[in-house]
Formats: sequence, C-alpha cells, structure tokens
Amino acid sequence: MKRSNRLVVIGALVLGVLILLTFISAPTTSKNHSGSTYSRNPEGYGAWYAYMESRGTSIQRWQKPFNDLNVEKRRVTFVQITGYQRQPFLYDDEKEWVEKGNRLVVVGVREPVTAAKFTTMQESSAGEVKIDTRRRHPFKTGEKVSLGDRFGAIVWEENYGKGTAVFVIPSYLGANAYQDTPANFQYLADLVSQKGNSLLVDEYIHGYKEPSVRKQEGKGDIWSYLAQTPLMPAFLQGGVLLLVLIWGQNRRFGKPIPLETPVVDNSEAYIQALAGVLQKAESRDFVVEMVGKEEQLQLQKALGLGQQLLDRPNLVNAWVQQTGFGATELNEVLNLQLQKRQLSEKELVSWLEKWRIIRQKIQQF
Repeated sequence: MKRSNRLVVIGALVLGVLILLTFISAPTTSKNHSGSTYSRNPEGYGAWYAYMESRGTSIQRWQKPFNDLNVEKRRVTFVQITGYQRQPFLYDDEKEWVEKGNRLVVVGVREPVTAAKFTTMQESSAGEVKIDTRRRHPFKTGEKVSLGDRFGAIVWEENYGKGTAVFVIPSYLGANAYQDTPANFQYLADLVSQKGNSLLVDEYIHGYKEPSVRKQEGKGDIWSYLAQTPLMPAFLQGGVLLLVLIWGQNRRFGKPIPLETPVVDNSEAYIQALAGVLQKAESRDFVVEMVGKEEQLQLQKALGLGQQLLDRPNLVNAWVQQTGFGATELNEVLNLQLQKRQLSEKELVSWLEKWRIIRQKIQQF
C-alpha cells in the first residue's frame, strides 16, 4: 500500500472512532415522560391534568427551575410528580420555600417494602383509592397521615414553619393507567387543592423549559447546545483532519476518475447513416414502401390478422370492426402507399405522423 493511501485509511479510521465516541458520550436529550402532564403514556399524568381543567381548577405547568418560585407573590401549591422515587425529606432550598407558607406535594418517594399486599384499595374521602405498592412509611409523631393502613403511611403531611410538605409514595397515584379508577384522580385533586394558593405542576424536572430558560442556560439554539456537548470539538477535529488529508493528497476528495468512452449502438448508428443516405438521394418512395409495409404488419399483428399483407378493404374493415375507430385515417395512409409516386418531404412527414397516431390508437385499444 502506498504511503498516501495508508494516510487516508488511517485518517478515516481516526475520524470514524471520533464520531463513534462522540455519539456514545453525548448526553441524552430525551425528556422523562414518566409523571409528566404532557404524556399520554400509562405512566404519564395527561389525563389527570385534563381532569383538573374540566372541573374548573386553576392549574398551570411550571417550566422553570425550582428557585424561580421565590419571585411568586402569592402562596403556591407546587406539585412534583417525580417519576422516580426520591427520599422523603426536603432539601434546604425546598424547606426554606415551604416555611414561607407554601405547600409542596411530592408524588413518588422511596420507602422500605413491607408485608402489605402489592395491590390494595384504601379508604379515603374521595372513595376507594387503588394503591399498587408494598412500600409504607413508618408512623412518626407529628406527621398527619392522609392515607395508610396497619403497615404504615402511604400519604402523609409534615409542617415546616407556615407551610406544609406532602409526601406520596406511589409515583402512579393519578397516572393515565388509573383512568378507570376515578377515586384516584379525585383524591389527588383534593390533596393538591388549597384555597388561596396558586396550583403549579413541575414540568421542568421532566425536561420541559420555557424559551427564556433555555436561552439563559445557553441552549437557545442548536449551535449553543452543540457548544456545550462533545459534538462541537469532535466536528472541529474531524474538519481539521479532513483538511489535512485533502492537502496531503493535493486533490479534492479522492483519486481522479477517468471518463468512460460511451458505448456505440451499432444498430442506431446504421439506421441514422441509412436515413442520411436516403435523405440525400431523395428516395422517399423507398421509405414509404419499406416503412409502410412494416407499419401495416405491426398493425395486423396488433389486430390478430397474421403476417401476410392484406389488401386495403379487408384491413380497413377489420380495423373498424375491432377498434370502433373511423376508417378515414387508415384509408389515407394506405392509399398513399398504393399511389407509387414521389412524395414531397412535407407529405412524407405528414404521412409518418398519421401512422404514429394510428399506433397510439391501437395501443389505447
């Protein structure tokens, strides 16, 4: 292998490895639909959100970071449907926000598995609520249990200053999969509704962000996003490597490709040459005779009349009977063949055009 070709192969391999590593190491941008009110999947909360709107509840989706809640003037009930199981305690910023008189509802927290049945029907003010989990929260002093059984609490409240934190163990308490259990939807609606509070549902944790937030985070457009991922350095390195390879080869994108000599169609060349000779010799009568016979044979073949040339009346009658077309055009071309006279070039062209029309008609038939 030549040295230049070896460089090309090595460069291509390096570029391929860079691209592969880029896609492997690039962060995922897919949204977490589990628990999202935008999702129609079984684990989504789209049906519950529609239920809240249908009953006239003022509810909004929140697509900003949690700390942006501090700018809200009114008291807020903030619902986080995590889709995964977080620990049942508040972080410092959450605790500080709740203590101001707000209400935080966390749906989906991690607790130990107990001896309880996986599926149970729990009595509540909204009716029997279906619970699919064996996890329970141990009873503790100072906590208000909203839903539970002898194995422990399933939904409970904790007071922090002027506010309240509500923890719900099952992530799918009001998910789309429970549309046939209306008590689940009503219970969750009652749980998050508090007079005088604005009701917000966190969609930021599911990857939904307002345009202003994306711009602030440097992800307002595709180029800003690429600048924060391994894609941009990989593309730059690949571009530099490609330029080096092109410069090293002293040509564009590969070896020159020689032009192929076009293959000559001998039959077509013979026909064109013969046509040129007949045109110069003005042998139009010969053209009429030869072409006319061939056209008539093709017409008889299409009509199923065999390969023996028929006389004009029989051929015209068969044409009219089988196709239903008039006899005028066919009579004209056949009569012109029988006249045995020298045609002008204009007459010859007109005669050939009439045969072309007849061929089209028989093809349509």
